[in-house]
Amino acid sequence: MKLFIATTLLSAAAAFSPARTSTPLRSVTSLDASKCGNFDFDVIIVGCGVGGHGAALHSRAQDLTTAVFSGNDVGGTCVNRGCVPSKALLAASGRVREMRDSAHLSEFGIEVEGEVKYDRAGVAGHAKQLANKVKGNLEGSLVALGVDIVEGRGVLTGTAHEVKDESSGKVYTAKDIILAPGSIPFVPPGVTVDEKTVYTSDGALELNSVPEWVAIVGSGYIGLEFSDVYTALGSEVTFIEALPNIMPTFDREIAKLAERLLIRERPIDYRTGVFASEVTPGIPGEKPVTIKMIDANTKEHVETLEVDACMVATGRVPNTQGMGLEDSGIETMRGFVAVDEKMRVLTKHEDGEVVPNVWCIGDANGKMMLAHAASAQGISAIENIVGREHAVNHDAIPAACFTHPEIAMVGPTEEQAIERAEKEGWTLGKSTGSFRANSKALAELEGNGMAKVLYNKDTGKVVAVHIIGIHAADLIQECSNAVAAGTTVQELSMMVHTHPTLCEVLDEAFKGAVGMSAH
Repeated sequence: MKLFIATTLLSAAAAFSPARTSTPLRSVTSLDASKCGNFDFDVIIVGCGVGGHGAALHSRAQDLTTAVFSGNDVGGTCVNRGCVPSKALLAASGRVREMRDSAHLSEFGIEVEGEVKYDRAGVAGHAKQLANKVKGNLEGSLVALGVDIVEGRGVLTGTAHEVKDESSGKVYTAKDIILAPGSIPFVPPGVTVDEKTVYTSDGALELNSVPEWVAIVGSGYIGLEFSDVYTALGSEVTFIEALPNIMPTFDREIAKLAERLLIRERPIDYRTGVFASEVTPGIPGEKPVTIKMIDANTKEHVETLEVDACMVATGRVPNTQGMGLEDSGIETMRGFVAVDEKMRVLTKHEDGEVVPNVWCIGDANGKMMLAHAASAQGISAIENIVGREHAVNHDAIPAACFTHPEIAMVGPTEEQAIERAEKEGWTLGKSTGSFRANSKALAELEGNGMAKVLYNKDTGKVVAVHIIGIHAADLIQECSNAVAAGTTVQELSMMVHTHPTLCEVLDEAFKGAVGMSAH
């Protein structure tokens, strides 16, 4: 999950209202209830991940009295057990990979004498230190803006406008309640997790060991990023994927190139079309982890692996259990809370009615399980609370996988875009740019990669962009902005890109869409 740094969110929230003096942190036991009518607060936010944090900052920017139930987890998954510490591991392991690649360095005229070593505990410490620093920044920004922080977990009582602190039993009231409980790793049936030899991303981020051979169940964003970390630090990796293709959620063309760059050229193999039906933990140095696999279709046993460790990266599920949703007449589906385009909670997923003054953002509503999407939804919910109608355009929210090289995308895959065009009656256009023709990429000796622009030929508007290559995660923002603004490839083709920079890969694709040459 991707992070909005606290200062960025502060700036974004402040942009919605005139400048004002920040108020100090108030005691939740000595509130001036008259400011909120008959309620303790204007807004209570249950959960303090990136989504809850973004909602809280924007709420205070609208001068709404605001409380956040942190559940003793300020920063949530992203900051403490997700996208922030994983980027630290990727950064450190990436340096090791670069310095050990003598052939690559020799092309620069660089020679490294002696063995390149790393300290596992030091790498893990870097990740922990970063997470703690960002967590402190987020908490500090809430305090600075006068947000009240309740440390316990918030649950609905079944009475409108009420949230109870699960720890103390104390009940608080608010005119509007935003649910932002986030998600937890999904562990399939038959898999036993001890967070030592068989672990989720939570355990993997501790980097308690670097196994000689690690199996990763699932080949999505999380699994791919950790395969990058492990192989850089010397591990061999085996992916176990239930679907027919490796990296099944990615655009197929991008996935095929990623397979060559991120899997075939590394000590990685994979099994597809199989379930890890039974995973039994081992004992480090004494007993291997045992993984029994069955065919995804026939359910017949096909293979048993014995490895040093197994990481379970099979997705995430909403952290909504025990929140009192049923008591409030809210049905969930696999834990997900139904919402409309304004983030208002519905009583059920099919033909549900709006639950007055209750909102749900982030992973718990399942619309887009990314930290920055949660933050955008939180800001959107506050906009609707204050009477300014707003709906998040999820097609314009980018995503990235921070492997080396990176993968980034915004909008549907080409396969999904083809279906959408046929259904809606418009013609899909496609244009590509190559890192091999880019001067900056060649200077970095990073010529592998491509950018693919999908657009509506009838209107010229950009529908989606998929990139694999050096710094793809940074390049995608221009494309996200284009989708959000409805910018056409004709307009983009006439915009000037700095030379020599990596963004000229996109310039090549934009110009190619209208028959122009980028060179």
